Amino acid sequence: MTNARYRHTASVLPNGKVLVTGGLGIGGYLNSAELYDQSTGTWTTTGNMSDARWGHTASVLSNGKVLVTGGYNGNISFLNNAELYDPSTSTWTTTGNMNNARSWHTASVLSNGKVFVTGGSSGNITLNSTELYDPSTGTWTTTGSMTNARSAHTASVLSNGKVLVTGGVGDGYSNSAELYDPSTSSWITTGSMANARKDHRASVLLNGKVLVTAGMCILSNAELYDPSTGIWTTTGNMNDARALHTASVLSNGKVLVTGGDCGVTRFPVPGSDNYGVGNAILKSAELY
Repeated sequence: MTNARYRHTASVLPNGKVLVTGGLGIGGYLNSAELYDQSTGTWTTTGNMSDARWGHTASVLSNGKVLVTGGYNGNISFLNNAELYDPSTSTWTTTGNMNNARSWHTASVLSNGKVFVTGGSSGNITLNSTELYDPSTGTWTTTGSMTNARSAHTASVLSNGKVLVTGGVGDGYSNSAELYDPSTSSWITTGSMANARKDHRASVLLNGKVLVTAGMCILSNAELYDPSTGIWTTTGNMNDARALHTASVLSNGKVLVTGGDCGVTRFPVPGSDNYGVGNAILKSAELY
């Protein structure tokens, strides 16, 4: 990449290029963005975001634009603003603000094209609130609140259209899971994971099950959620304990897990805006 960065986002665009945004670099919090061209293996810079941010989200909309939401800008400010990247012009435009400032939240594109944002941290408060972004109007509306406030959790859109939220941190580390039904804007609890975890990853497999991996820097285990039963079962352990890694479902159905950062004091840390760099940043990768 042009800039060293971590806790950034990476989004695959309809043209096959990968858009990387924000994060924390050597010089501080970043508003820069860059594009990776898979056909040439090269990086080029593109338009800068209006705000520097990390702990934000980036979602590819059905119209090809990328919606970036929230995050933390390093000035003791949690952000409620959002902006849109247009790949055809390489420019950013602001769009409607969220109702709540938040970082370490999730953002999921639903089957109706709306973006569903859940939880996160705002200062020393962990949120259970959720909201929906309508790309056709650029506006946000609140929707049903989660049963549990949580940050550094995961949200996965299931094949039945419901959204599975797992783990995170709120009133302690959580092993709980709950389901959001977009047709009713309501939540129900579902089976709990075997382990409490945060900064983990969740991947929807080709068979519809959800694979949850690692978290908290001490976990190498993984478990599977079956939407048809609401039950979790353990599966094979990874070779390395990791958190803040990536987990990508490949076209052959396997899951590629890469990297992870266990050497940084990570948000959410209530009442704190500090971070410290250690030496436990992983470069290993493995396949499930």
